[in-house]
Amino acid sequence: MAINFYAEEVKLPDIKKRAVTQWIKKVAEIHGKKIGEISYIFCSDEKILEINRQYLSHDYYTDIITFDYTEKETISGDLFISIDTVKSNAEQFQTPYQEELFRTIIHGILHLCGINDKGPGEREQMEAEENKALLLLTNEEKNKANNRIEN
Repeated sequence: MAINFYAEEVKLPDIKKRAVTQWIKKVAEIHGKKIGEISYIFCSDEKILEINRQYLSHDYYTDIITFDYTEKETISGDLFISIDTVKSNAEQFQTPYQEELFRTIIHGILHLCGINDKGPGEREQMEAEENKALLLLTNEEKNKANNRIEN
């Protein structure tokens, strides 16, 4: 199956698609899931607001909207990410943009894995899972860098 990255009304973020794909697969595997068809669509605030209004009847900006097409243990979905809101969130939370982008990317996958963030205690659980996933990415990047140095 495949993980695809698209851009609509914005420039595709500068991410290493192969490494991000491997990371996403690893996180899904940790949660007992397999990857089906996943599409990331990076877009503007205006586009995500349009999607939020049209499909969810919400009249506000957000960083990510996840359309879940998961069947049994195979996660699939369309994940719309507003680059504008990711940048705003990075500034608001005083976090590096790249870290906020990766947090948002994995947030959608965690939703597809069945983790919610709306009920009591769920936001804290989601944040803990995001943090674990971000550590995985960081460790994988460190390992790749060390392998390059050793070889």
